[in-house]
Amino acid sequence: MSTSPSSAPSPSISKSEFYSSLPWFRRCLAMLNWRPVVDYELREIEFDRSEHEFEKRKIAHEHRMRQLESEIDLLDEFNSKIDALLFSSSTSSPPPQNTPNNSEG
Repeated sequence: MSTSPSSAPSPSISKSEFYSSLPWFRRCLAMLNWRPVVDYELREIEFDRSEHEFEKRKIAHEHRMRQLESEIDLLDEFNSKIDALLFSSSTSSPPPQNTPNNSEG
């Protein structure tokens, strides 16, 4: 069952909608109260829809996880650059001299 992305499927299908989608002979059988088949098919439609929604949420979740992983990699790269800068600046400049006379003045 394929739906167009512009029209969102309704969360459930009513029995009248289901009956109207049937060919005339199936509609007649359904009106003769052949309910187990109708109920089964309605449950199958609902299951297909919920399965489709689950797949969409799963894909969105996987996309978000990939995005977060790339952000983490980028932050790790920035952290390593900052660490390298701090390390190189601390080794290239002499530490300031703390003398008790300069701090009292």
